[in-house]
Amino acid sequence: MAYVVIALCFGLAGGIVGRVKGSSFVLWFLISGLVPFFGLMAALAYRYDSREPRRACPRCGRVTKLYDAVCTRCGEELEFPEALIAPEVPPPSPRAARRA
Repeated sequence: MAYVVIALCFGLAGGIVGRVKGSSFVLWFLISGLVPFFGLMAALAYRYDSREPRRACPRCGRVTKLYDAVCTRCGEELEFPEALIAPEVPPPSPRAARRA
């Protein structure tokens, strides 16, 4: 019973961290709940999806993340673009991080 409580707490913590970073709550809840300590560490080390640069598909114009190799709308194989689109949420400046 103690393991279930520990796994649930780690699962909630991992799910919240994953959601804050722009990923799926359910995915990180399951990972952190099944492998409690290491799952939470993985969620903490995971990148912020909302801070990834983006690009537009040359065929249909859909805006996707830079790391996507294929457009999910039209199936076009994407090459590295000459111009990037700014992230959805700009990364915080180091000055703002020091104030917080």
